[in-house]
Parts: sequence; structure tokens; C-alpha cells
Amino acid sequence: MATIRFGNPEGVHSTGGRYAHAALIEGGPARRLVVSGQVGLKPDGSLAEGGEAQVEQALANLGTVLRAHGMAPSDVVKVTVFLTERALIGAWREQRAAFFGAHVPASTLLLVAGLADPRFLVEVEAEAVQ
Repeated sequence: MATIRFGNPEGVHSTGGRYAHAALIEGGPARRLVVSGQVGLKPDGSLAEGGEAQVEQALANLGTVLRAHGMAPSDVVKVTVFLTERALIGAWREQRAAFFGAHVPASTLLLVAGLADPRFLVEVEAEAVQ
């Protein structure tokens, strides 16, 4: 039977106890990690300034959550990104390429009217398997 562990690793902003940054599902031959949407909040809780900086920070947060569970970007099988501004698509694609390198997981990009906080310009969620 699979076990599920919810966690909030060090090096990512606090969720304030409202949700978990990740759910690790173990049991059987594979481990599956479901990562909550990561935004441009720095570990100290401050918000990166500007859309490109928020994309960079969201990906840094994703990397931190992956590493905290013994995984890497190459373990990501699906990524979903939400952008509030069409002008950020280029920055997203450039930084996604730098983050994933030659690895090309399944991907969905959505342009949305807004996110949980009106200051958030990007949110990135992912699933990884090992």
C-alpha cells in the first residue's frame, strides 16, 4: 500500500500551515512527488520584483522542493505554469530551458487573469517520478 507524506522543506518560503509544498507518494517500484504551485516568494517570504525575477524564483523554489525529496529536474514528468502576462512567455521559455536542460517533460502553459495574490505574476506546479 502506498504511503503519502506531506512536507515543507527548508529553503522555500513558509506556507503558513495552509498547504504543503509537496506530497510524496511511496509504495511499489516508484516514488511520485506532487509539488504545489511555486510562486516568486523568496525563502524569507519577500516577493521577487518583476515578472522575470518571479519566474526565476518560482523555478528555484521548485528545484529546492525536488532536492529536498532526493529528486532533480530530470525526474519531472509534468509541469504546469500559470502566467498573468503574455509578455512573460519568452522569459518562461528561456528559464525553463535553463532549468530543465535537455529534459523535456510534458508541459502546459496557461495565461490567467490572476493568481492567489495580485502581486504574483507566475505560478509553477510539477509532478516528478523516480
